[in-house]
Amino acid sequence: MAKLFRAAIMGPPGSGKGTISKRIAQSFGLQYLSSGHFLRQGIAAKTEAGLQVKGYVERGLLVPDHVMTRLMLPKLEQLHNHSWLLDGFPRTLAQARALNNLCQLNLVISLNIPYETLRERLSDRWIHPASGRVYNMGFNPPREQGKDDITGEPLIQHDDDKPEALTARLRHYKDVAKPVIDLYKSQGILHSFSGTETDRIWPYINSLLRTKMDIQPSDARQTSTP
Repeated sequence: MAKLFRAAIMGPPGSGKGTISKRIAQSFGLQYLSSGHFLRQGIAAKTEAGLQVKGYVERGLLVPDHVMTRLMLPKLEQLHNHSWLLDGFPRTLAQARALNNLCQLNLVISLNIPYETLRERLSDRWIHPASGRVYNMGFNPPREQGKDDITGEPLIQHDDDKPEALTARLRHYKDVAKPVIDLYKSQGILHSFSGTETDRIWPYINSLLRTKMDIQPSDARQTSTP
């Protein structure tokens, strides 16, 4: 890829960001950068930023902006010659401004999924904590009930994925995401997609990326639908 291309994807919990991100990475050769992966990596490596993150995570608190930027920006600086897709960063306006000071995004994808769809997806969602692998009992269940496919370790359901916590969680996402969305809208790089099924949203995202990256259909890598 001659020209560097930097994108970010935004969406509430359960919006399908991870699934769509992996399809984009496969189809267009963008490096997939998940903030969750870097958080777990930092904690495991016991870096200074990682230890700070661990303290917040163990107390069930959101990681503050200055810690997130301290963790993420050096990673992005190391990838200055790469095209990538960010998932989970920036979450807040302060993080978006810090990212803007480092590099200019070419595209931001925002996923708008109805509340009822999110509620159904999250109530069926189970997670392998160590790796971050996500299972959905409806369409992506583990091979053995309650156990991770690769390690065999037990899966958990986050308290904030449970219906009673979901309304507050989604309200918080909207409050925090709105200024970020407004910023990228003002820069002319925001593209929003609405729907209830990832497979129906994906063709539109695929088409947009082909256009933005000036790739002919035959040039894009073929990807199968999970």
